[in-house]
Amino acid sequence: MHDIRAIRENPDAFDAALARRGLAPVAAEILSIDAARRSKIQAAEEAQAARNTASKDVGAAKAKGDEAGFERLRALVAEKKNEIARLEDEAHAEDARLADLLMRLPNLPLDDVPDGADENDNVEIHRWGSPRAFDFAPREHFDLAGVQPGMDFETAAKLSGARFVVLKGAIARIHRALAQFMLDTHVTENGLTEVNTPVLVRDEMMYGTGQLPKFGEDSYQTREGWWLIPTSEVTLTNTVAGEILDAADLPRRMTAHSLCFRSEAGSAGKDTRGMLRQHQFEKVEMVSIVHPDQGRAELDRMTGCAQGILEKLGLPYRTVVLCTGDMGFGARRTHDIEVWLPGQNTYREISSVSLCGDFQARRMNARFRPEGGGKPDYVHTLNGSGVAVGRCLIAVLENGQQEDGSVKLPEALGPYLGGRTTLTASGDLA
Repeated sequence: MHDIRAIRENPDAFDAALARRGLAPVAAEILSIDAARRSKIQAAEEAQAARNTASKDVGAAKAKGDEAGFERLRALVAEKKNEIARLEDEAHAEDARLADLLMRLPNLPLDDVPDGADENDNVEIHRWGSPRAFDFAPREHFDLAGVQPGMDFETAAKLSGARFVVLKGAIARIHRALAQFMLDTHVTENGLTEVNTPVLVRDEMMYGTGQLPKFGEDSYQTREGWWLIPTSEVTLTNTVAGEILDAADLPRRMTAHSLCFRSEAGSAGKDTRGMLRQHQFEKVEMVSIVHPDQGRAELDRMTGCAQGILEKLGLPYRTVVLCTGDMGFGARRTHDIEVWLPGQNTYREISSVSLCGDFQARRMNARFRPEGGGKPDYVHTLNGSGVAVGRCLIAVLENGQQEDGSVKLPEALGPYLGGRTTLTASGDLA
């Protein structure tokens, strides 16, 4: 959410920043609602002061035997009470209008974010590894002979419908090994604290990280009112909701492996084959809660953590800065890491690392107490995939595929697979 004081002080700059994201000016509307709200609050305070004065005078009139004055003042007290209640209700209504409007506006991009309309305007900033030169036509993951026994879309469709998969045998084990490898790397090498959180959350948590009120259709809600998390960014970030941390406790760096659920609203017809785009998937998430001065450096550090996972697995990738038109709702700057998929002959997103500044912290009321005292200030939050497990499985299978349909697996997974480093063409580990 946005700082109303900053909008009051420089409404033109606020509109200019939103314009970079393709949005129309809105500062005038915000300030109009804000002025009405403040006017109602001031009027209520003045009415309260008049009521307090009249209340004192009621006793004095009664003591003097001034019955007419007593009745007049008593009526005035009752009138002011009703007026105060009315004004407070009106102020609360304006406050709700203002909060709803601010909650629906995206974060403001940093100055160094490239302007652009869509993914075609993103800017590459890093590339690692070279796509393998195959002496045969590489296949997509679901067409590999060694994969087919362990990747069952038909049974998943019977159980749940489209965009689900049942993993079995060696494929399920490789998938699990990837998640454990990612967690171990982030904990032992990158200094993140492993956390295991619920996958069901209340409305407030979804508001806190920006999924609500605008993007409810992208997630699933139970009949009891809980939401299934689209990513553990929601739970990890909200662990500090409503808290005041000590500056010495920052940065707070966390990682979690969780199930994730997305309705994929608006993606009809996209990536319908295979397990690239699923309603249920798994991800290893990274979240950092930092001092405002640390945010930009932390973005680069987290990007490096995600890139390191792919490098250890020997997967070629490139990193791009998202332009203003492609950046997510809550981000001020985002680095997308795209892994090479030879079956599609292109790079596809496998991690998105974002700096949110104080945008989420204001929605969650998450603050820290500066060293040496002073007024609490809002923390800055960051989140990123470290990385998407299913997509990493796809990349491992496609990049390591052999002509007979077997797959050479990354050496880094050997300790998690009992020393086995090959998926045979019959679907076994060897």
